[in-house]
Amino acid sequence: MTLSTSRRRARTAVALTAGLGLLASACGSDSASDAENTDSEPATSEASEPAEETSDEAVTIDYFTFSAAPDHVEDLDAIIAAFEAENPSIDINVSTAAYGDYFTSLQTQLAGGTAPDTFELNYENFVTYARSGALLDLGSSGISTDRYYPLALEGFQDDGTQYGLPATFSDVVLIYNKTLFDEAGLDYPTAEWTWEDEQAAAEALTDADAGVYGSFQPVSFFEFYKALAQAGGQFFDADGNATFNSEAGVAAAEWLTSKPGTIMPTLADIGGTPDFDTNLFQSGKLAMWHNGIWQFNGLNESGVDYDVVVEPGMAQKANAVFMNGVVASSGTDHPEAAAKWIEFLTSSQTTVDTRLASSWELPAVNDEAAFASYLEVTPPANRQAVLDALDDIALPPVIERQAEMQDVVGQALEKIVLDGADIQETLDAAVAEVDDLS
Repeated sequence: MTLSTSRRRARTAVALTAGLGLLASACGSDSASDAENTDSEPATSEASEPAEETSDEAVTIDYFTFSAAPDHVEDLDAIIAAFEAENPSIDINVSTAAYGDYFTSLQTQLAGGTAPDTFELNYENFVTYARSGALLDLGSSGISTDRYYPLALEGFQDDGTQYGLPATFSDVVLIYNKTLFDEAGLDYPTAEWTWEDEQAAAEALTDADAGVYGSFQPVSFFEFYKALAQAGGQFFDADGNATFNSEAGVAAAEWLTSKPGTIMPTLADIGGTPDFDTNLFQSGKLAMWHNGIWQFNGLNESGVDYDVVVEPGMAQKANAVFMNGVVASSGTDHPEAAAKWIEFLTSSQTTVDTRLASSWELPAVNDEAAFASYLEVTPPANRQAVLDALDDIALPPVIERQAEMQDVVGQALEKIVLDGADIQETLDAAVAEVDDLS
């Protein structure tokens, strides 16, 4: 277990550690691959009547997070120090867990009536927790929402109720190895590229005998829903029926499943190797990589000569965005203090400056000036692509049984790749399964 506490709460570390024995140490933050691992059945918290608060009452607010440790504990501590300086009657007590353990621990705490006052949720899991009754309505707490990026703010509403505030966003871009393009005498990718452009370049750049591949795009739910949007399709129709077995869905599935073994390694080659694609790109063996902005720090340390561009589209542009938000437990004894902490953590200038300086994802604030310093940092030279991608956002489809839906789609795609299953028939069957879930 990794436990990070503010300076005034250090004395409580031993007691809290014993009480949260299920928590595991956190893995590196800034990994959107974590977003694919979702849990869809949270325990319902029994909401108690909030305790009366007075302005000078000393309270402790617990905060549970998966994104801070191990790389950004000190950044979070700096935000906490600034908050506590402005709010001397409120202490923030932080606990962290690796994403793979986080939701199991959170559900255990909710079921046992020991839920943290405030905690982090990703967009994909938010709806499930909101509809379980586990979350506090923040809209009635006097918070200001003017500073947030509108789409991010809406992402943490359910049926018009603001159950969470958006904390961060990360998006996916096309990362490319400039050296490999230069050696092949090919022009770099541009924002106007289509799938056909990428395919042609990838074929020219692939040399399987030398272990060099033209492109890498995971065969996964998250890549499929985005490719579906790029092909002009919809995952659900207006009535909530699954429609990803459309002509656009077939095109998206074919686009993804045709890559392994041709312009990228086979799924067998990849196997369960952690960070296979990261190592491939950093070793100079991968020309184009569909991945997120959380990779920048590692790439800069590796020394590979790279840049980024908005991902190619087909019928239209569509870019994947991952969002994390912060919520409060419906059973917290200190709703006003919890809401004050959440607002500071997600929108204060201290938070914005700290996140941008440390590349701890990006703050979900609607403030162009705030990102000026971020855009000046190189590499990559074309950081503007990170913000340009926000012009054509494709948010993942979300239902209460989210994890099961993701599994259905992921297994269908793997069946196409590994078994050579007919794409249309496989998507038809997956649509029927998803409709049964939603």
